[in-house]
Amino acid sequence: MTASIRVAVVDDQALMRTGFRMILDSADGVEVVGEAGDGRGATELVDRLEPDVVLMDIRMPEVDGIEATRRITAAGRATRVLILTTFDLDEYVYDALRAGAAGFLLKDTPPEQLIDAVRIIASGDALLSPSVTRRLVEEFARSTPTRTETPGLRDLTDRETEVLHAMAAGLSNAEIADKLYVGETTVKTHVGRVLMKLGVRDRVQAVVAAYESGLVVPGQTSP
Repeated sequence: MTASIRVAVVDDQALMRTGFRMILDSADGVEVVGEAGDGRGATELVDRLEPDVVLMDIRMPEVDGIEATRRITAAGRATRVLILTTFDLDEYVYDALRAGAAGFLLKDTPPEQLIDAVRIIASGDALLSPSVTRRLVEEFARSTPTRTETPGLRDLTDRETEVLHAMAAGLSNAEIADKLYVGETTVKTHVGRVLMKLGVRDRVQAVVAAYESGLVVPGQTSP
């Protein structure tokens, strides 16, 4: 029997936490193991329960969702953070992605999409909301023109660079496979090598690095 995905819900509004818990507990293979009302409680909860996924609100008193995400990911835990936001283009969301969040989701997302998102995040398979994530990263890449050197970029092969550009365009593994006329297993191998060479934990961090280094220019995601 496959183990359930263990989820923690973090939001300063009790009603929101209750709503998310009801949705997730109704899903097969998903279990809400804890709740917290602020970022400090979130880090303590992760220390204690080590959930697979944390649904993390951004705006909370004392320790906000960005700082909590930074603390959780900096500790090298396997727990992945899914940011919850009210607006799809939000500077705080970008900061959260830079802090190590694995993706983000709008709070008014339909229940079935929330469940799917948790499963995707837990599997580490793909970016969430690719088109919105791409718009978000592009928007703030424009507002931060200073480029940062990303170790490992020069070590990428031509094919791996091509795959990274496709990832920045928000393409899934299947879509990249179609685009490059290769098998999906081959794409997964390339993605894994990109992550390893860049020293990042997931696709979101690879895309952020691609923009911040200038490898990918906003509005132009093909080599």
